[in-house]
Amino acid sequence: MTSSGKRPLSFAYRLAVSIVRPLMMLFTKRDWRGWEHLPTSGGFVVAPNHVSHLDPFAFAHYLYDSGHPPFFLGKESVFRVPVVGAILRGAEQIPVFRNTGRAADAFRAAVAAVEDGKCVGVYPEGTLTRDPDLWPMVGKTGAARIALTTRCPVIPVAQWGPQDMLAPYSRRPRLLPRKTMHVLAGPPVDLTDLYGHPLDGAVLREATNRIMAAITELLEELRGERAPADRFDSRKHGLPDTGNPHKKGHHS
Repeated sequence: MTSSGKRPLSFAYRLAVSIVRPLMMLFTKRDWRGWEHLPTSGGFVVAPNHVSHLDPFAFAHYLYDSGHPPFFLGKESVFRVPVVGAILRGAEQIPVFRNTGRAADAFRAAVAAVEDGKCVGVYPEGTLTRDPDLWPMVGKTGAARIALTTRCPVIPVAQWGPQDMLAPYSRRPRLLPRKTMHVLAGPPVDLTDLYGHPLDGAVLREATNRIMAAITELLEELRGERAPADRFDSRKHGLPDTGNPHKKGHHS
C-alpha cells in the first residue's frame, strides 16, 4: 500500500499492520465518518481526542483504511519496549522526549514528516483526558506549532468507543461483546489568519484553542451531548501534565 502514490511503507510498518488490523477487524465494529475531509495530497496533521490507551489502534485503523497511513508522535518510553520499540522505530513513528533537552527533536521530525507528504498524528492533549466525563481537556501547543510552521492542513478528529474496550488507566480490556469504534473527522481548522505571525504564546494558544474546539464539537456530535463550557485544565486541578493522576510515579 502507498499513501497518495508515495513510496511504499516500510517492512516494519506493514508487519505492524498485518498484526494489528486483523485483530481490530475481529474485535471491533466500526462507525467511520468524515474521510472526505482528509486531504488527497500533501502532508497534514491530524489531531484526535484521547480517551483510552487503545484508541491509537482504532484511530490508526481508521486512517490506514482511508489511504492515509499515520505516523504518530508517541512517548519515548514505548520505543524502549523490546520488540514493540523496534517495530515502532522501523515504522518511522516519532518518539517524544517529554521534559528533556531532546523535546525539540520530535517537533523537527514531525515537521520533516509533514513536508515529506505524510499524515502525522498528534494528540493535542498530550495524555489521556482527565475530564471526569472524558471530554477533551485544554490542549498543548504541539499540533498548532507543527501546523503553523508547515502551513499544512490540521484535521480535527473525534473518537468514542475505545474507552468501552479499555477504560482510562485500566489494565483489563473488555473485548466482548464487540464494541463500536466511532471516529469522525471534520474539515480543516482554519488557521490561515495566523500564518506569518511570530509563534509566540498568544498565537499558539489561539490556534490550539481552535483545534480543541473543533475536536470537542465533533465529539458532541458523536455522543449526542453537550460538552462543559470550560475545558478541564490539569494545572487548575493541581495534577501533573502527564501520567495516571490516581497513581504517583506512573506516566502515560
